[in-house]
Amino acid sequence: MSQAKTLDERELRRVLDHVSTRPHARRNRAMIVMTFYAGLRVGEVAQLQVGDVFDDAGAVKKEIFLDGARVKNKHARTVFLPEKLRKELLVYRDALVDLNPTSPLFPNQKSPNRGFTPNTAAQHFANIYRQAGIDGATSHSGRRTYITKLASRGVGVRVLASLAGHRSISTTQRYIDVNDDMKRAAVELI
Repeated sequence: MSQAKTLDERELRRVLDHVSTRPHARRNRAMIVMTFYAGLRVGEVAQLQVGDVFDDAGAVKKEIFLDGARVKNKHARTVFLPEKLRKELLVYRDALVDLNPTSPLFPNQKSPNRGFTPNTAAQHFANIYRQAGIDGATSHSGRRTYITKLASRGVGVRVLASLAGHRSISTTQRYIDVNDDMKRAAVELI
């Protein structure tokens, strides 16, 4: 099976521009940027609750703790939210109707009291990418792009593995999409 496509800035902008014209634009944008700016798996995004991301005063937390029940392979981890993502989430917060800490952060259209399942979220992402005309993109594209982008900026593989929640750096290395820009920058280090 081929790996999910990594997106460049132009392709990500295309996806976000597409989402902005569709129903549930703020929700869908927030879901997508959670994968691109925090490296979350789609299943992790689907299971987030309001209280995971927002404190009692409505401010965006700087870190999200994901317990073992909500992550792949049952290994709890802390996800760090960059300022860019926290700003996006503040915009999304204003669109939320239910700020109860135990409510789903991303309610689905058919049952607003319930969030997406990991499977329906993956299908939702695939539809968004398809409609935006991004061939090869899947629900894993944001996560692969996040890891590749950090690697291209010199973040070491051990740090990347920790951020991604991988127990093995060989797993993380498979996520990194080496491209010509990375090679050009590497040879200039000589």
